[in-house]
Amino acid sequence: MKHVIVIGGGAAGMMAAIAAAEEGAKVSLLEQNEKTGKKIFITGKGRCNLTNACDQENFFDSVINNGKFLYSAFYKMDNYSVMKFFEEAGCPLKKERGERIFPVSDHSSDVISALNRQLEKKGVKVYLRTCVKEVLMDQDEETPSKKCITGVKLFDERIISADAVIIATGGKSYESTGSTGDGYKFAEAAGHMVKDIKPALVPFTTKEDWCMKLQGLSLKNVAVTLRNEKKTIYQGFGEMLFTHFGVSGPMILTASSYYAKKYYGTPAVLSIDLKPALTKEQLDKRLLKDFDENKNRQFKNALDGLFPSKLIPVMIKLSGILPEKRVNEITKEERAGLVERMKNLTLIITGTRDFHEAIITQGGVHVKEINPSTMESRLVKGLFFAGEVLDVDALTGGFNLQIAWSTGYLAGISAAVI
Repeated sequence: MKHVIVIGGGAAGMMAAIAAAEEGAKVSLLEQNEKTGKKIFITGKGRCNLTNACDQENFFDSVINNGKFLYSAFYKMDNYSVMKFFEEAGCPLKKERGERIFPVSDHSSDVISALNRQLEKKGVKVYLRTCVKEVLMDQDEETPSKKCITGVKLFDERIISADAVIIATGGKSYESTGSTGDGYKFAEAAGHMVKDIKPALVPFTTKEDWCMKLQGLSLKNVAVTLRNEKKTIYQGFGEMLFTHFGVSGPMILTASSYYAKKYYGTPAVLSIDLKPALTKEQLDKRLLKDFDENKNRQFKNALDGLFPSKLIPVMIKLSGILPEKRVNEITKEERAGLVERMKNLTLIITGTRDFHEAIITQGGVHVKEINPSTMESRLVKGLFFAGEVLDVDALTGGFNLQIAWSTGYLAGISAAVI
């Protein structure tokens, strides 16, 4: 019986261990934390958006990096297979806006419990508070030019022999959950290239200090455009949030992944259209109507119908119109300036927040050195990778967990039979 060691008790690691055990392997799951699934526990604000019920085309459209690499893994365990797995494991599911799939209970702990039950049912030995120091390799007798897995060495110097090792240690985001980047070290020690890792699905920091005055303000149904000097990086419509350091929210997190892919660390400008449903001409007519109804009021008291109260002082200052000026005294040029500001409220992007606030890590083990049909290393026989440690990532909406389930499952069944 083959002995498979899985390093990492997150989404990819638990799925890999279950899959390997289903194929008849003896499986040991090594997790450095006191419990499995710590990152799963906080996903979806504690509700766990575990996959998305979209079609295959939309799934791959939602993958930012190396979507083609995921074809075999996804078709081996697609989103509907994942839903079936959890339903049969005693975790009822429901579908919400955007085809997002959650447990009916709205508790991520139910997803973790379902996985833990399957680990126990399949006979997987789970070792908690167990830290791997080194992945052990030797020359492969059949292919002398390659190395092969022999086991792992723990930090207490114990050695555990194995026929295969699956590295499913996650990335660098949310280090408190155990994502400390160990998998990258193991990969590099095995001769693998690790592409530059960057925080992704992460808030932006901005140059403007007025964002701090808007902290906590959420804008819905606005349009944003992220540009650098040469091109448009991202355009979107939806919801965003102001913070004490800049901007966040669903649209901003999505924009950050496109930014991280090619433009990380470079200057960019975020333009916010506060009234995307109206053209400048239509918005000007709306202003004239509002001003006519408030013609004897001061400018600062005539904007309640246009902006949230928290935004009014900022828009007044940015407009350059005196707050005490009577509405009927505002010039056509001043009104045009206000319209322009409403359609193009700009922020200078200075960067992103760090890995502590990033939902995922972009970058990782170079996929060209991994067999996409098995998740096995092309350099070391018996070494497999799954999940966020790989250079694959996607947008929010359950897609990143789907990548974890798919790559974990494929790595698990492959490790057990190869």
